Amino acid sequence: MTTVTLGLGLHFVLELLALTALVYWGFQTGDHLLARLALGVGLPVLAAVIWAVLRVPNDPGPALIPVPGPLRLGIEWVILGAAAWALAATGARGLAAGFLVAVVIDYLLMAPRVLWLWGQR
Repeated sequence: MTTVTLGLGLHFVLELLALTALVYWGFQTGDHLLARLALGVGLPVLAAVIWAVLRVPNDPGPALIPVPGPLRLGIEWVILGAAAWALAATGARGLAAGFLVAVVIDYLLMAPRVLWLWGQR
């Protein structure tokens, strides 16, 4: 098993955890049921759609809306950063810090992918 393969597995887990953190934040944040549903369901669905649709050409899987590699990295960092912020905003600061450490480890393991993405203009 290569470090990139390990990194891709960790990346998938982090994606799922990020969506879970956004769901949790949304249901903790809204004052009314409708607001909680909008934030707890709508925001994670929007993040998942953006993550799935905006892809780099030549990346495995179809690129429904092709974007340059640096933009793709930015999208990933914004969603993962939003998840860490969401955890911290709900009082789970330790989880937020642990999540960010895992994200840094993930991107270090996937350095070849990050460099490849950065070069996809």
